[in-house]
Amino acid sequence: MIELHLLILAMVVSFGFVFSYLAMKEHDLLKALALSSVQSTFFALGFYILAAPDIVLAYLAIAVGAYTALVILAISKTERFEVGE
Repeated sequence: MIELHLLILAMVVSFGFVFSYLAMKEHDLLKALALSSVQSTFFALGFYILAAPDIVLAYLAIAVGAYTALVILAISKTERFEVGE
């Protein structure tokens, strides 16, 4: 029988993949960045379920904090909306 934490892990990682797909399809770069942050949070939760709290702390600090701030800075220097083909 499948254990409960593995089922929860599968759901969390699936939500992470869904938010990754939504971030890739979004044309508004700030919305895509917000979706990417949600995806990173779900993957950090997956690391927590796998009992790796040190990786969770580093991943949240880098993926949600520093990466988001750096990309917001880059978006402020360019256009907010991606031009479609």
